[in-house]
Amino acid sequence: MKIISLHREETKIIKLAADNNRQAQQQIYSKFSSKMLSVCRQYIKDIQLAEDVMITAFMKVFTNLKNFEHKGSFEGWIRRIMVNECISYLRVQKKVKFAEDEFFVEESFNEIDSQFTVEQIQYLIDALPDGYKMVFNLYAIEGYKHNEIAKMLGINEGTSKSQLSHARKMLQTQITILKRQDNGTE
Repeated sequence: MKIISLHREETKIIKLAADNNRQAQQQIYSKFSSKMLSVCRQYIKDIQLAEDVMITAFMKVFTNLKNFEHKGSFEGWIRRIMVNECISYLRVQKKVKFAEDEFFVEESFNEIDSQFTVEQIQYLIDALPDGYKMVFNLYAIEGYKHNEIAKMLGINEGTSKSQLSHARKMLQTQITILKRQDNGTE
């Protein structure tokens, strides 16, 4: 019973927000803003710029609420808008360049050891070149497939695979260095 009640409540709030009810919009913003800032922060290093992009994306969420079909997760729908807005922002800033590198090596990538903090992991991802970072986030964190990433970014599927391979290799190298530093061997 509670699940149905919660779903009905969310549907009601979405409808009110779509009708420009500011309290309902505030409820949606309050519920999802911290998660969505985290999503934006994955793509945009500067926290203030990430917050600006998130706010712009929330404006798009509220403008397009009438288009939400209540199929799938509402949070997932918002997340997709956030990711697309981050990509658009980075395109406009011309911060992302993709080398048309069709060569890639599919390597196994071990899970990052739990000895690292979230901040350390985010620092490693932030240190990646923007193209690598964007493809890595879309693939490894958001769960998009290479053909979807290629369409979103306007690149070849092989370029997406190559960028991911290079990102993984760079991350693995940096993780190895961190481990050596932690063990006092470097």
